[in-house]
Amino acid sequence: MVSPVFGVTGWKNSGKTTLAAGLLGEFTRRGYVVTAIKHAHESFDIDRPGTDSFRLRAAGAQRVVLSSPRRWAVIHEVLAEPEARLEELLTLVGTCDLVIVEGFKNAPFPKLEIRRDGAVSRIPLAPGVSQVVAVASDRPNEEPDNLPTFHMDDLNGMADFVIAYLKLEAP
Repeated sequence: MVSPVFGVTGWKNSGKTTLAAGLLGEFTRRGYVVTAIKHAHESFDIDRPGTDSFRLRAAGAQRVVLSSPRRWAVIHEVLAEPEARLEELLTLVGTCDLVIVEGFKNAPFPKLEIRRDGAVSRIPLAPGVSQVVAVASDRPNEEPDNLPTFHMDDLNGMADFVIAYLKLEAP
């Protein structure tokens, strides 16, 4: 069974990661098992020079699986392949009640758009970005949409909205 997906989108520096982490914490506090997927526009590393996994990757491994009693990870070098699509990444989420996605704003899943001062822009992404179903804002009374709008600190209200919107069962 595919787990329900809900996203957080917004302009650069709008606080997407902070909001996604806050929602994830709220769902976890309520007993839900949540997986997070984050799209990064730039290259990134999750291991550092000097670690065994880094050495194995540097030696030419396309994929390194790292396991310990507390966690496991897969590091996959894209090489000549195209970037992974969200649909492919969703096959890796394991058993969970909900997947919170940050980024992938043009993929077809419901999203909460965050708008705040200090972001690159306050121009609404909705309706140009598909499936924005709610807004989180530092000025909720000033938003022009006919969408449910929450103050960006109202994690409880946003979590209630997501649960109702996705018709999630209580854990």
